[in-house]
Amino acid sequence: MARKKIALIGAGNIGGTMAQLCALKKLGDVVLYDVIDGLPQGKALDILHSAPIENFDAQILGTTKYEDIAGADVCIVTAGIARKPGMSRDDLVGTNAKIMRQVAEGIKSYAPNSFVIVVTNPLDAMVTLAKQVTGFPKNRVVGQSGILDSSRYRTFVAQELNVSVASVSAVVLGGHGDDMVPVRSSCQVSGIPVERLIPSPRLEEIEKRVRNAGGEIVALLKTGSAYYSPASASIRMAESYLLDRKEILPCAAYLEGEYGVHGYYFCVPVLIGAGGVEKVVEIELSPQEKNAMEQSFAHVKELVQVMNKILAGS
Repeated sequence: MARKKIALIGAGNIGGTMAQLCALKKLGDVVLYDVIDGLPQGKALDILHSAPIENFDAQILGTTKYEDIAGADVCIVTAGIARKPGMSRDDLVGTNAKIMRQVAEGIKSYAPNSFVIVVTNPLDAMVTLAKQVTGFPKNRVVGQSGILDSSRYRTFVAQELNVSVASVSAVVLGGHGDDMVPVRSSCQVSGIPVERLIPSPRLEEIEKRVRNAGGEIVALLKTGSAYYSPASASIRMAESYLLDRKEILPCAAYLEGEYGVHGYYFCVPVLIGAGGVEKVVEIELSPQEKNAMEQSFAHVKELVQVMNKILAGS
């Protein structure tokens, strides 16, 4: 049986980590693409050298040619500049929109049947652009956002209570920015509502840290942004698609009326299987959470409009 083919567009820290995860998880052959000659080839060769140690058989190809992604089953896009200290995700929109347009054209030409996962920030605008340029149906273009944000929420709650992260279930929805929405009403610890275990003022502090978690890492690294956890989140989505797991995961999906959103990408729970985004799952939100979602969506709309103006003038 032929192995699946996974194309990783962008061979930076996230791309390189994803390539290694794909190999370790035996998901298929990997093509690592970047415009910087030598970077994808070097990382691919390094990972390939670990194959006898980690016991995987896969082709790991580094390239600067889009034609090498031909026939990819999955394309994961991280290409673009990363945040620096003091920058928000939104500050990247102008530069990364121009990069995303080129990337989407490459995917459209060489991997027209692929499932596309966008990671590049500002996420909500970039995944919108990827769909616009490729012309792919909504079920085959999705953004990685809420899986990472929800994992951060689970991590901080688990640390607060000194329990296993496996005991904590939590979800973060909305735009992938500072106004993301940690859904406290759905956060549980082994079935116990988190509000019974952590006082509300402390929960507010934790949720604020969730919203700022990406910036916290940027400030610590000083020369880049998070990559281990975004890579894991993205590969979790690819696994659900390639293995038809039908996991319900919080992702930026194209909505047509769900959650009151029409014609925009917005992070909500979705079912990912062999058909891509097979279903949008609507959950009950508290009045406060609904209000927070509306505010978050207003920012997403504004961001997309800014991007469109930039591209129209370029």
